[in-house]
Amino acid sequence: MKKIRIAIDGPASSGKSTVAKQLAQKLQYVYLDTGAMYRCMTLSLLEHHVDLTDETLVSEWIKKQKIEFITHDNQQSVLLNGENVTLAIREARVSKHVSLISSYKHVREELVRQQRAYIQQGGIIMDGRDIGTVVMPEAELKIFMVASAYERAKRRYQEHVQRGDYTQSVEEIQRQIEKRDYIDSTRLESPLTKANDAIEIDTTELNINQVVEKIMSYL
Repeated sequence: MKKIRIAIDGPASSGKSTVAKQLAQKLQYVYLDTGAMYRCMTLSLLEHHVDLTDETLVSEWIKKQKIEFITHDNQQSVLLNGENVTLAIREARVSKHVSLISSYKHVREELVRQQRAYIQQGGIIMDGRDIGTVVMPEAELKIFMVASAYERAKRRYQEHVQRGDYTQSVEEIQRQIEKRDYIDSTRLESPLTKANDAIEIDTTELNINQVVEKIMSYL
């Protein structure tokens, strides 16, 4: 089968990353988690107490950060300046601020530049919110995944519980998700938008394997 480029977009916790990882393993493709890149930058800013409301400071700071993706035993880890931050970038404090950071024009320009550097002739899967429209509009297959806000909140809550984090209720997470949906879809720079040629999949009532098989059928 010819190796192609696959773009998977959609709102927070619609299942993009989990599906993309499984597809990459199944197809032996390269997987690039673009959302993790924005989370890495947000974590770095928080750790170093950079003023998140100062777009100029934020934009200058991220240019000094190095993000790497490594795969070992079919598990992908994210490194920030050489440190494994795979779990840290999923913390609630990062989720709370990542939409603000990703709304900044120069932040998006820098990370899109890095993302495009990964694009090869084919055999790559990227997931995010503007992959099919901005980062990889030439992708041969574009998927737009959606799910109800409540279902996405339940998924995020389960992720927190698995890490031993009980600081937020499902309802609190749902409010955060709905706020993030609004910010992501109304921002001026690369808003969350379904590409005209993308296939929409509602994952509310589907498990991961069902979504993967559905996408495989489109290949």
